[in-house]
Amino acid sequence: MEDREIPVETIPQLEIKLEDQKEQTMCSVAAEENKRKLFCEGNGEVISVICDETLGHRSDMFMPVEDAAQEYEMVPSGVAYKQPYKETSPPKKRKVDDERRRFQDKWTVDYFVIGCKQSASCLICQHRVSVLKEYNIKRHYTTKHAQLYDKFQGEERERMVLQLKREVVKQQQLFQKVRKESAVLASYAVSEMIAKCGKPFTDGEFIKQCIVKVSEFVCPDRRDVFSNISLSPNAIAERILELSKDIDGQLIEKSTTFCAYSIAVDSTSLIDSPQLAIFVRGVDENFAVTEELLSLATVRGRTTANKIFHCLTEALEQHGLPWHLLAGLTTDGAPVMVDPQNGLVPLVQRKMTEENTEQPVVLHCIIHQQTVCSKSLKFDNVLSVVVKCMNFIRSRGLQRRQLRAFLEEIESKYGDMLYFTEVYWLSRGSALKRFFELKTEVKRFMEEIKVPVPEFEDPRWMTDLAFLVDVTQELNILNLKLQDSDHLVTAVYDNVRAFTTKLKLWKNQISHGNLTHFPTCKSLVEELGPETSFSGPVYANKLDLLLQEFDQRLAGFKMHKESFNMFANPFSVDVETVPCDLQMELIDMQCNSSLKTKFRETEDVIEFFKQLPPSFPNLCKAFRKIMSLFGSTYIYETLFSAMNRLKHRTQLSDAHLAATMKVSTVQSLRPNILRLTELKCFRVSGKR
Repeated sequence: MEDREIPVETIPQLEIKLEDQKEQTMCSVAAEENKRKLFCEGNGEVISVICDETLGHRSDMFMPVEDAAQEYEMVPSGVAYKQPYKETSPPKKRKVDDERRRFQDKWTVDYFVIGCKQSASCLICQHRVSVLKEYNIKRHYTTKHAQLYDKFQGEERERMVLQLKREVVKQQQLFQKVRKESAVLASYAVSEMIAKCGKPFTDGEFIKQCIVKVSEFVCPDRRDVFSNISLSPNAIAERILELSKDIDGQLIEKSTTFCAYSIAVDSTSLIDSPQLAIFVRGVDENFAVTEELLSLATVRGRTTANKIFHCLTEALEQHGLPWHLLAGLTTDGAPVMVDPQNGLVPLVQRKMTEENTEQPVVLHCIIHQQTVCSKSLKFDNVLSVVVKCMNFIRSRGLQRRQLRAFLEEIESKYGDMLYFTEVYWLSRGSALKRFFELKTEVKRFMEEIKVPVPEFEDPRWMTDLAFLVDVTQELNILNLKLQDSDHLVTAVYDNVRAFTTKLKLWKNQISHGNLTHFPTCKSLVEELGPETSFSGPVYANKLDLLLQEFDQRLAGFKMHKESFNMFANPFSVDVETVPCDLQMELIDMQCNSSLKTKFRETEDVIEFFKQLPPSFPNLCKAFRKIMSLFGSTYIYETLFSAMNRLKHRTQLSDAHLAATMKVSTVQSLRPNILRLTELKCFRVSGKR
């Protein structure tokens, strides 16, 4: 029989419009008869039916193509039909999460696992089985724990499951507690920084938003940890109050160890609210110094000495500071403080008399006295012109921009002017120096804008300006020395005494035309030429007035000159100049070769005092009193700077203001954040 080649043709694919129910039936794998029936309901043409379901890369045909095609009479016999290939997209990736598998309770007893967020957690090793399939869970149990735990059966196995569950709960609670503790610790730390920087309490929310946003990039899996930090305005205010109370508690505890202490009282204001700042400086038996803000009280109504004394008495009682240990009182020199009849000083002295104790050393704040002394120079003819020029330029935007452009065009050393401020002496000196160095540029600029300054053409006025610049620069240097922290009162006295000695030298030299220590005057004379007359005696009289003012204002320090000398160098002081109760011990000390050697070898005098034997009780007591005197204005300046940052925040209550100041000015103490956290009832912030 001759082999005949059978032609192969592709059966055309035709779309069959079916009802939804029929289409679903056709696509169902279960109803084979329905498939054949639906296939035969075509329009008589040769067709192939393609189902949505696929097997591998081929379409699932519901019946053999040739058998189906032969049911139609029009199909010629002897022709084989090839199933058409359907281009299909790759099968979708399988996602376990879409399968929505559920944890079965029986797995807990069978395999020691519990359900945890679409996964299973092993009670024994805390391993996380990511896929909720019994095969995976059983495989973990069989390979890891079956050998040890298969022996537990029945009730014993259930008891073991309960025991393991309790241990897991304890671990989870501990972990949650640690996370909450960390969030509270962070909240305290941020609150402390906000108080120290004088920022509004509302900045806490912005800081939190920044932290959370950073965590999304740096550690996205830890975002919830940062979201739980409480930094709302109310939380910040509460934290700062608690930090302040903790510092106050430490100060009260520290006060019980003081052998001597001094008080400094200063007044300032926040808008229309007068504030009385009371500082304490105490020394314990080991010569350790503690200097802190004792109280910040609001004085209602008129500020009188009686009100100030009442605030002082209340602050001392609250902190357990007895009057008989009060060694010194420092004030700002205001009349309400130093008035001989109705001031604070006589009120304190009367109280000390009532207590039958030694009177305290009364001093005035050295920086206040220096500022008052500086005003005795009285160069109003110079200052009025300087202030007019500088503030004219600085207060007008157009002139200031023009001056900047002008200075940049001529390539000046400086690019702008400084404001002249009468209150702040340091800024005053810096502004005068900048003005003098830009005198040529300022003169040209003022002429260009049609506001000439004729004083620039006056040699006498220019020499007055140069002299004022030189003196204010020296006063600035003294001011900075007085603001150094950790200075003893003896160092303050040494600095002031050195400055007055310099004044005497400058007065003598400038009266003879010697400008060695007046560089600004010297450069101006060289610039103006030899024909310029420099009135040395006139400026010598100005320096003499300044010297007299210093001697008068700082007389309180000179009264205790011998005590300061004994403290600074007990081996060189004349015994007859010290109090009688110290003379015998001082003689014993000066004749002790071993102590004399130790004193020479010790760089810090306080370290020498710590090594003194108990045979010098009166000397040690006297040394502690001198150490307790305020020797630096550093803590004053810290408070004033902080108050200046808060001067426009009038919504602060008195309690929050005092708490913020105590936290921002703290010196030797540190708030115990760990202890505060342990006392807290943990609450986490709401997630945002």
